[in-house]
Amino acid sequence: MSRYPAMFERLQARGEGAFGAFVMLGDPDPPASARVLDALVVGGADMIEVGIPFSDPVADGPVIQAASGRALASGVRTAECFELIASFRRRHPQVPIGILTYANLVLARGRREFFSRAAEAGADSLLVADLPAIEAEPWAEEMRGAGLDPVLIAAANTPSDTLRKIARLSGGYTYCVTRPGITGTHTQARFDPTVIDRLRDFGAPPPVFGFGISTPDHVRCALDAGAAGVICGSAIVSLIAAAVSPASAVAPFVASLKAATRIDSPRLRNDCHAQAV
Repeated sequence: MSRYPAMFERLQARGEGAFGAFVMLGDPDPPASARVLDALVVGGADMIEVGIPFSDPVADGPVIQAASGRALASGVRTAECFELIASFRRRHPQVPIGILTYANLVLARGRREFFSRAAEAGADSLLVADLPAIEAEPWAEEMRGAGLDPVLIAAANTPSDTLRKIARLSGGYTYCVTRPGITGTHTQARFDPTVIDRLRDFGAPPPVFGFGISTPDHVRCALDAGAAGVICGSAIVSLIAAAVSPASAVAPFVASLKAATRIDSPRLRNDCHAQAV
């Protein structure tokens, strides 16, 4: 059973938004990766999103591409990623964990086999970044059959008919991108409340902003726009790449962003309206 509804309900009762942390599994190597996953929870991450190393991650910027390269160079493959998820699940039975991957990796094993292995490992959701909504229905049905929530991506310029389909097919949460393009902190995040309002009108799962989340201000502005939470990836992955002890580096950074999800957290700059589309 998906852990997302219980998480969102618990956070709403406490007056908090959800903080999600993304890392690349196996970066820089499997033992260090396992320690980083634990550190994310220690830092206060409410949900975890993990990547599976892939040679052509078209939705990702250079930071996460480099993390894929490091993990692949250390010998990490999909089977090792499932093992890392399974060990995380044993240590943290209540924390939602979702996979962000690409269609090639799924199809290499076969959809049903991949979905089954992911669910058996303890994953709650699966986001296939290069799967367009127009082709997502059979994938989503098979994910649900395996016990996974299908997570789809929505953007401010997504047509209403497509948003309706995303709302109907999605489970767990809805991934809302802050801007066009790839992951990273290289351009300004933009928090458009209209995409949140439209998704809620269509009955979508809780909207969570990703792409470009790297500061407490970003977190506050995303929540002020109506999001149920945020996901931070490239900023965390950058710390992992630069640190002598990645786990020690990421925990306090995650804690600083998680603190901004609380209703009584101060906004550092009053520029949310300037960032909104």
